[in-house]
Amino acid sequence: MERFTALLFSISLILSACQPTPGDGSTDSGAAKTAEANPASKGFNAADSDERAISIADSVMLAMGGRKAWDNTRFLQWTFFGRRTLLWDKFTGDVRIEIPADSAVYLVNIKGLTGKAREGERTIENPDTLQARLQRANSIWINDSYWLVMPYKLKNSGVAIQYLGQDTTQSGIPAYVLQLTFQEVGDTPENKYHVYVDTGSYLVRQWAYFPKASDEKPAFITPWDDYRKYGDILLSGNRGERGITDIAVLEKAPEGAFTSLAPLRAE
Repeated sequence: MERFTALLFSISLILSACQPTPGDGSTDSGAAKTAEANPASKGFNAADSDERAISIADSVMLAMGGRKAWDNTRFLQWTFFGRRTLLWDKFTGDVRIEIPADSAVYLVNIKGLTGKAREGERTIENPDTLQARLQRANSIWINDSYWLVMPYKLKNSGVAIQYLGQDTTQSGIPAYVLQLTFQEVGDTPENKYHVYVDTGSYLVRQWAYFPKASDEKPAFITPWDDYRKYGDILLSGNRGERGITDIAVLEKAPEGAFTSLAPLRAE
């Protein structure tokens, strides 16, 4: 689903959760309660998903802080692989992207693809050029946010999840393996992921990326390590050789963050 611009891109808190019964494909009443508290997004591909995978996805949400905590989290900020910094207002869909190497700032609303752009000292005024830059910004957000918050998106629109069984991660952690495929969503719906969920903590510990759903071998595998609590939710920044840094959950956005192309004033 996501466009990747690079191929290589513990836990401080474990929340107790009612978990799916290991090994037999059944669920208990606690998992059912979790499912009730984590409704799927409109357009979730339930027809091509299975109950075990859905139950595990619900337990992942609970382990990460819970659906209510995720829904109530508004402002997320992070730096993607040292290349660019993003600030995302989940409530409005406003996103600010700063790319120091290009001296570029993009302000885009991902719900309507409206906004502003500056590259160097030049503000983009031409409508066609601006639209192209806003589309680029939207694609950056799709990619970079998925690397940060994928565990919260297991039941998003266009997603199908299937339980593949148990395996171990490259670091030896026992894991349930979920397969994610996509339909008419994102920039690259032909992608496929295998997501490794820790059988003890229900945190995502690794993923494998397949450029095409028909691929038998992944293009790469990276860990999901270094979980920390930000606000009321857990997020992971370690992706192996590279990482997501400067992660923050903000109570409010800096003044002018989504309206001004000028550098943000340090708070």
